[in-house]
Amino acid sequence: MTDGQALAGKTVDWEKIVIRAMHQEDLEQVAELEKSIFSEPWSREGFALSLASKDTLYFVAVCEERIVGYCGLLRSFEEADITNVAVDVSRRNQGIAEKMLSIMMQEGMERGIERFTLEVRSSNQAAIHLYERLGFGSVGVRKNFYSKPTEDALIMWTK
Repeated sequence: MTDGQALAGKTVDWEKIVIRAMHQEDLEQVAELEKSIFSEPWSREGFALSLASKDTLYFVAVCEERIVGYCGLLRSFEEADITNVAVDVSRRNQGIAEKMLSIMMQEGMERGIERFTLEVRSSNQAAIHLYERLGFGSVGVRKNFYSKPTEDALIMWTK
């Protein structure tokens, strides 16, 4: 992506947004963002435990010292489950999630991860299209995987 590239009618100034590894000092902002987006959010402690594991990778998108997105994965041998992807509602459709995921997946591949998987709400068409652009394909459904509201999840794997 280039600086100021337009996506869905919005522009993003990549000189103002930095994507970097998540640190312990990010956990308060990450937990607050998680709570603002998800009906069953992870806790700060949940993120702290995950971040401390040698089998995880977490990244944040930071704009002017404020975390506007984050993503993470859990590695199991040569595969990884993408466990978290979130972008502040006011910053969506600007390519932030795609850039974070691309960086995280590249870092994972450099560490020997060959395949990635994730679950996504079956109604979340924007996320599904993003994952398809990143090389994921749907391989199945987990019935009633999500609650609040109850909904099926699509299981997606990289091809």
